[in-house]
Amino acid sequence: MTQNPLLAPVSDLVDYAAVKPEHIVPAVEELLGIARKAVDHAADAALAPTWEAVVEPLDTASERLWRAWSVAGHLNAVVNTPELREAYNAALPLITEFSTWVGLHEGLYQQYQRLAAAPDFASWSPVRRRIVEMALRDFRLSGVELQGADRERYAQISDREAQASQKFSENVLDAIDAWSLLVDDEARLAGIPADVLSAARAAAEEDGKAGWKLTLKMPCYLPVMQYAQDRSLREALYRGYGTVASELGDAKFDNSGLIEELLSLRAEESGLLGLGTYASLRLQTRMARDASEVTVFLRDLAARAKPFAQRDLAELTAYATGELGLTELQPWDVAYASERLRESRYAYSEDEVKQYFTEPRVLAGLFDVIEKLFDVRLTETPVSTWHSDARGVRVERPDGGLIGYLYLDLYARSGKQSGAWVDSERARRVVAGHVQTPVVYLTCNFSRPNGDRAAVLTHDDVITLFHETGHALHALLSEVDEPGAAAFASVEWDAIELPSQFMENFCWEWAVVQKLSAHVDTGEPLPRALYDRLVAARNFQSGMQAVRQIEFALFDMLMHDRAKGASITEVLALLQEVRQEVAVLFPPSWHRLPHAFSHLFAGGYGAGYYSYKWAEVLSADAYEAFEEAAAKQPDNALGTLDAETGARFRREVLAVGGSRPAAESFAAFRGRAPRIDALLRHSGMSGN
Repeated sequence: MTQNPLLAPVSDLVDYAAVKPEHIVPAVEELLGIARKAVDHAADAALAPTWEAVVEPLDTASERLWRAWSVAGHLNAVVNTPELREAYNAALPLITEFSTWVGLHEGLYQQYQRLAAAPDFASWSPVRRRIVEMALRDFRLSGVELQGADRERYAQISDREAQASQKFSENVLDAIDAWSLLVDDEARLAGIPADVLSAARAAAEEDGKAGWKLTLKMPCYLPVMQYAQDRSLREALYRGYGTVASELGDAKFDNSGLIEELLSLRAEESGLLGLGTYASLRLQTRMARDASEVTVFLRDLAARAKPFAQRDLAELTAYATGELGLTELQPWDVAYASERLRESRYAYSEDEVKQYFTEPRVLAGLFDVIEKLFDVRLTETPVSTWHSDARGVRVERPDGGLIGYLYLDLYARSGKQSGAWVDSERARRVVAGHVQTPVVYLTCNFSRPNGDRAAVLTHDDVITLFHETGHALHALLSEVDEPGAAAFASVEWDAIELPSQFMENFCWEWAVVQKLSAHVDTGEPLPRALYDRLVAARNFQSGMQAVRQIEFALFDMLMHDRAKGASITEVLALLQEVRQEVAVLFPPSWHRLPHAFSHLFAGGYGAGYYSYKWAEVLSADAYEAFEEAAAKQPDNALGTLDAETGARFRREVLAVGGSRPAAESFAAFRGRAPRIDALLRHSGMSGN
């Protein structure tokens, strides 16, 4: 039998092209056996309570398992096939059962208690002490102190939650992939950008049909909603997207029952642990102390943002009525009318701007920003990948020493989950003086190149790429020696968005935009006048955007701050109540936002969506340090690309990962606690 690539040493790069669905279960089973033995050995009370005797061997054994599982999960997300899905779903219960078993392992829990009580524990490094203390907390949150029937039930809940979340995600992916609209009348496509139509024509031809195939994938859906003059066409796609994975679509993709089940399981889980609500359970590991602190924060932000949102909507409604003849602004008109208003007010369209942001040029500019800020070098390098779209980037020190690898997979395609995200295949680790470098995935869903023409990105796409790169840098530039304190393993969830949202700010700087832009046909840089209009429009409808995010976050927190589950009817009613409190836009009664809200039900953001707004406060305040540095050097052509401040951000935020509380890392960088002022100023909401 050919060697299983998932069993390769962790020190080797994975041969992704060689990974087959049939490799997953055998690899997981073998590595689970190794990891179980390591856990039982680490729990041996006869072992000396030292890091070297207990934690290090455990990390070594479990690392191979989690690397293989990370690869399997990544492939399941980006090249999903029936065979791969079947293999992944066969291994998922094995992984879940193991994770639950470890969390409930009283012997290992007691061993960590011995470590914390060891006579020399106080002399351990702060990082190792923190890892032990976090492990003890996580054991308690994993139900290790439960007994009897409660213990058995907790294990059942953990297993079923994992399966239900995976099925939720599959339903969303399949429902989006299954939906399409074939248009054979070219007149209905008036206004839609040429590159989108070209891709739609190619998609129809792939199916052996004439006409244009429109889908709910973002590179198609968003431009149709923004530019299609045919109102009925916009309504058709809006309805399609608004009913994804619900009872109003194909019954086999309906997520209603899974939402109810997950809410019930989460409430039961938190009840077993004596924490009352799932929100309380999740907030045990966050910067925010409790649900009340979160809801007060969100409602305060809503009170500040809603007047601006109401003004935004009034302006949009007046324009739609007076200039577009839309006497009643419907939800499927909002993006279209907003884009027309933007063009009218600022004399540019997103389609015009995106011709200047070609993917090769944007990547080169992004790499330049990273190199200037953080004193590293990024070079594309040949690696084995899972798809021809994917490519590898070598991240190095200026002297050529390896820091880590970044895998980029940027284009939308069938069988790939929508959205954009970063994940880690392998974390940085130091063993016996040898540095194991991190390997990180960065995944997006942009439009692909059109023939020989480079892929073009909207400015929002550029912001997304910078955002996800911030996450990647958090893992790649870590200087933490122990994987238990790696960024993705231990940074508080409501601080994890700090580096990503921080990086977004550079997309608005003239010095950066010059490096990012070159017209797809002429190679000309973005004209300064067009850039000025783009910046002037930066806070266009920022009030509406803010209350929409607050709506999601408040709905999420209130939904999970309950001692019991909820029916789908109650979930939809709660969402409507939240909208009445904070929103200015109201979708139709048939709209089913929760059914495709993968962040909450399949993406780890349940009782955590507020993190985006919470971290915005941190990121805006952090970026203000770069603005302050630029203000001291007004003649500096690099603007906010200040290397000294970048080095400090790298040292105090990126390099330390989760080796200390996020509040301490922020204070070490900024010299004080965070303030909301910069966020309000950046959002154009610092005054009425």
